[in-house]
Amino acid sequence: MVSSFIYRASCAAALSLCALLAACSGVESRPDATDTFAAANYRYYTWLTEPLVNTANSQDAVYAIDPLVRRAIDRELRSKGYQLNPEKAQFSVDYRYAQGTRVGEVGRDASNLSTYPGVVPNRNIDGASVDNAYALGGVKVTNNIGIQINDIASNTEVWRVVITKIVENVNSFDSAKADSNITRAVKEGLRTLPTAN
Repeated sequence: MVSSFIYRASCAAALSLCALLAACSGVESRPDATDTFAAANYRYYTWLTEPLVNTANSQDAVYAIDPLVRRAIDRELRSKGYQLNPEKAQFSVDYRYAQGTRVGEVGRDASNLSTYPGVVPNRNIDGASVDNAYALGGVKVTNNIGIQINDIASNTEVWRVVITKIVENVNSFDSAKADSNITRAVKEGLRTLPTAN
């Protein structure tokens, strides 16, 4: 009886941990249904737009992000069996990058801290808890990537996904970390896209 309870508790704990790790990935994707895309039996693709060129020597992060996003998309499409071939292309792929905001989101740095000031019986609220509630529970900046696939023959959209990630530190840009985050985000975003026949 006790061993059965321990086994069930262990299974429940393992499932909870898996759910928690999935929730903590920090990447949210909202893909369209793939029926139209899958029915076309695509194999070859091209990019709709050319890579960004920083002719004005701008410090805008979009110039650093563009090659990372393109490389991640190319890598993921290649792993699904699609080939980059502008001459034979049956569909085009493009993306849009934009920052946004969300109100009341909790960043991963919040961990187990309460983001809302409140009263706990038999305990005085300290200033640090209130400061954490304001700092960790306010407006969060998000990086958003929308990937769109268009049928070349009909020039119509056949699939898209919007990928969102909360940015923990908007004042710094680490290209290695950005590359890792973008690779993970694109992999998650293109996860439902079917493989080439």
